[in-house]
Amino acid sequence: MKIAVVILNWNGKDLLKQFLPAVIEHSQEATIYLADNASSDDSVIYVHKTFPSVQIIENKDNGGYAKGYNDALKNISADVFCLLNNDVEVTKDWLIPIINTFNNEPNTTVIQPKILDFKKKNHFEYAGAAGGFIDKYGYPYCRGRIFNSIEEDKGQFNDAAEIFWASGACLFIRTDVFNEHNGFDEYFFAHMEEIDLCWRLKNLGYTIKCVGHSHVYHLGGGTLNNINPKKTFLNFRNSLFTLTKNASGFLLGIILMRLILDGIAGIKFVVELKPKHTLAIVKAHFSFYYNLNRLLGQRKTTNNRRKYYQKTSIVFDYFINKKMNYNSL
Repeated sequence: MKIAVVILNWNGKDLLKQFLPAVIEHSQEATIYLADNASSDDSVIYVHKTFPSVQIIENKDNGGYAKGYNDALKNISADVFCLLNNDVEVTKDWLIPIINTFNNEPNTTVIQPKILDFKKKNHFEYAGAAGGFIDKYGYPYCRGRIFNSIEEDKGQFNDAAEIFWASGACLFIRTDVFNEHNGFDEYFFAHMEEIDLCWRLKNLGYTIKCVGHSHVYHLGGGTLNNINPKKTFLNFRNSLFTLTKNASGFLLGIILMRLILDGIAGIKFVVELKPKHTLAIVKAHFSFYYNLNRLLGQRKTTNNRRKYYQKTSIVFDYFINKKMNYNSL
């Protein structure tokens, strides 16, 4: 099996200095690529001089995560793409359980490893943890992370389990499936485009897994951290995007409930003296309504929408019932 580990980079020279050596050391089974999103620093020169084994693809512009990968992957021949953030520390033999799963399970199309926190290595990391799910209203949560409650890794997810979405921080996908289904939706720019892709594949009957026998450590926030209102904007808007495109059921009722719940989130940000995040939610909804006709057009092309949620409202379970970890749900 031919695997391409593809690291998307934008002005991330310092992160590449820190994390790329381990990728090279522990990824003998793969070819490593740097996909550079038109960086203005000297990332490309640094990698070319310091790590000559790494193949470099230079995108013409910074199209974010979605377009950046779509553009770069057109230039790569492999059986499986591994889309790896430039702030991820991989571990010895991390690829072996992934390769074995792909070889033994033809319908398994997307895989993520267990993703732990680089700063607190005995805890899961926010972006994906041990595999993601989504509630009826499009709010994502993970095995190991619900909203901002992060679980300690005690081996509870050292398994190979079917999940709903895999984290874009470290996502493996069969090349033919990625290409056949047009990769990422470039309107997302960044954040939640992997959920949209996984949701589309789930509607088509593909299997997505977290293989917990493989683990990596994610720094997180390398491009946008959680205190950046732009990240709030993208997460709220893109959640509405993917919900509209892919959800089964009475869409109008779902969107109306999201309007209420997002309004409550906006009020919460005001109380926490974070008005810029409240404004980001308002802007997210206006952007969503502006794009609604296009999204409904995309929705019409999805003929096989399946039930997608295990929990009706993770918001209710978390904030009202105080269920703070995945196994309590």
